[in-house]
Amino acid sequence: MENISGQPISKSIQTKQRFDFIDQFRGLVGILMLLGHSSYYFNSIWTSLDPIDPLFPDWSQFMLRYVGYLCAPGFLMMSGAMVWWSYQQRKRKGINDWTARWQLIQRGIFLIIVQMTWVNSSWGGFSEFQPWHLGIIASIGFSMIFLTLIVSWHWQLRLLIGFAIFFIYPILLTIPYNPDVMWQRVLMQTFIDAGEFNKYPVIPWFALATLGSGMATGWLKVWKSWKKQISMSVIFATLALFAAIIVRMGRGFGNIFPFSDFGSYSFFVDQKYPPSLFMNLWFFALVVYGVAGFIAIGKVAPKLLKVFSIVGKVPLFFYAIHLAILGLFVKRFDLFYREGGVIASLAGLFVMLVVMLPLCKWFYGVKCRSKNYFIRLI
Repeated sequence: MENISGQPISKSIQTKQRFDFIDQFRGLVGILMLLGHSSYYFNSIWTSLDPIDPLFPDWSQFMLRYVGYLCAPGFLMMSGAMVWWSYQQRKRKGINDWTARWQLIQRGIFLIIVQMTWVNSSWGGFSEFQPWHLGIIASIGFSMIFLTLIVSWHWQLRLLIGFAIFFIYPILLTIPYNPDVMWQRVLMQTFIDAGEFNKYPVIPWFALATLGSGMATGWLKVWKSWKKQISMSVIFATLALFAAIIVRMGRGFGNIFPFSDFGSYSFFVDQKYPPSLFMNLWFFALVVYGVAGFIAIGKVAPKLLKVFSIVGKVPLFFYAIHLAILGLFVKRFDLFYREGGVIASLAGLFVMLVVMLPLCKWFYGVKCRSKNYFIRLI
């Protein structure tokens, strides 16, 4: 049996094993997120665009925004995949069950702290400390913690749980609460609804992490050949895609925004904050298609994907540092802040990649050599 890198498993487990397609897909997601953040800081459309209810003036602005919709589902599913793999590796090394789970819980707690300390403040260039807010990094952290409770369960059961949450979640969104009452706002927006306290409620994103852990069992263990990995991924993704289209065309349960015609951009843009059933199914499918694509490209033209590996090996570092740089130079020092459009956003992406790729290479080397507890968590 070979891993995705083409190395025998018996050899690769002697050292810390990496799966190229996981790193590469995380790298793609990270770069797309950088593009979204570049648009946020340089694109004048954000002076009028409501992210909760977006209305795009043209297809170029729509595509610039929409490609970023893949980021959160991609991060959560790849996080879930690596939670499952890390747990399996720790158990294989003889670490007892609770210790294996506790190590992952610590990582989840660390991500929540990073969100509340570094990430929240970096958006404004550290002009003020803003700990009382959650976001995507915290949602990943919470999802990791909750996933440790079921990470040892059978992979089909984890897939079933993830899809079941998808279909139950629209009912949870109907729970009434008063956002002016702090405990109700914090509780509901932490887990169910989206708002000023948290755009990324834990429950739907935990479902995606759970699905990622289930798919990882197939990708990394059950489906022995790369051809099987691709074919099974395409089957799962296609079934989810058809389910998403059926839900959307029903214009009822699982939809939040109306749409005009099939194929219009209003068809593709339902709600992300919080995600509708359609959006959850749709982006689960796109993530799985994307992973299958990276496995295939890695077999025929692996050099094309090397740039993604650079980012994907240190995704948290890439996220935290690029956001801090943009926040400092663009927002705090008002450097072209929201003065451009699509071209300015793409230019910002290019400049930031020139800065970030060498930094990511450097930090990956540091991380590999370091035994420091906190550096290893980044």
